[in-house]
Amino acid sequence: MFERPGSGSQAVLVSLDFGEPDFAESTEELVQLATSAKVSVVDIIKGKRVRPDPAFFAGRGKVEEIAALLARTGARLVIFNHELSPAQERNLEKRLDCRVIDRVSLILDIFAQRAQSHEGKLQVELAQLGHLATRLVRGWTHLERQKGGIGLRGPGETQLETDRRLLGKRVKLLKDKLARVTSQREVQRRARRRASVLSVSLVGYTNAGKSTLFNALTRGSAYAADQLFATLDTTTRRVFLPGGAPLVVSDTVGFIRQLPHTLVAAFRATLEEAVQADLLLHVVDAGSGTRAAQIAAVNLVLAEIGADRIPQVLVYNKIDLNGAAPRIERDEYGKISGIWISARSGAGLDLAKQALEEYAAAATGNPVVHSAAA
Repeated sequence: MFERPGSGSQAVLVSLDFGEPDFAESTEELVQLATSAKVSVVDIIKGKRVRPDPAFFAGRGKVEEIAALLARTGARLVIFNHELSPAQERNLEKRLDCRVIDRVSLILDIFAQRAQSHEGKLQVELAQLGHLATRLVRGWTHLERQKGGIGLRGPGETQLETDRRLLGKRVKLLKDKLARVTSQREVQRRARRRASVLSVSLVGYTNAGKSTLFNALTRGSAYAADQLFATLDTTTRRVFLPGGAPLVVSDTVGFIRQLPHTLVAAFRATLEEAVQADLLLHVVDAGSGTRAAQIAAVNLVLAEIGADRIPQVLVYNKIDLNGAAPRIERDEYGKISGIWISARSGAGLDLAKQALEEYAAAATGNPVVHSAAA
């Protein structure tokens, strides 16, 4: 019977190039994810492959290279920049005699560290259990060790069947609790709609500056930090515009490439604010060399949750870092399609408010009271 090895705070990262154009950016993102998870990166092993090895994902020669590096550095954790199958994970741990996790597990771990609200913790646990469900095999995971063991097993149940039953019961309980949270949020949204309050959600790639913009617009104090997934819990505040139109702005969890589907499904209650919004402010890191790929990754998740048809304005943030000037971009119909700002310095913030004023005026039929130079 195989027991999973222990892990440590020092890790070897493994990133294999299968011909993707964003390989370098994806690898750098893995380093940022590991740092966000409070892991010390001792080295990065890279390589090229045409396709993953069925048994180890990496080739056997690369696995030997990883083993040698572990022996030399004393690291007890290996993090793959890819999604591993349960069998590949087990095979690697047996060969390397250390804990092996993939990109999905790393993101889930960060979410578990960052969840603050009751709702956030419920959603993270649901996502973790969804991921764990694919890894239940005999001698691999024993939920009964956490639950007491004796007296829990049903008639004729194998260990695996017991584990699955316990996991299924916990998943149902979490879904029931989250359903009540979703119901409460829907009551609040219906009240806002009855009062003709427009809803705006900030969406975007993680660490694009959504929370900093949220604080600048609402004079709020949402947690903002230069790290991946600083915000997990949705925060909603009222914004007062010169025209007087009632409007609320919601800060939401950031997205990332290869965001686990279990995470998207589990965070449905939180992401519902984006699904039900009247307008999306899609915040983009203007200085990122991969901003087009990041925009595409966010739009992919928005499509997955059914928010891809909501009107969207791109907000190119952090222009204080690349020297760009604040400006507004309009489409062929004269509608604002893009804004260049710095939420941190305040440059162009009046343009963001102008965009909100114009949208509110169009939605309510009232004229724009205040207008900044476009």
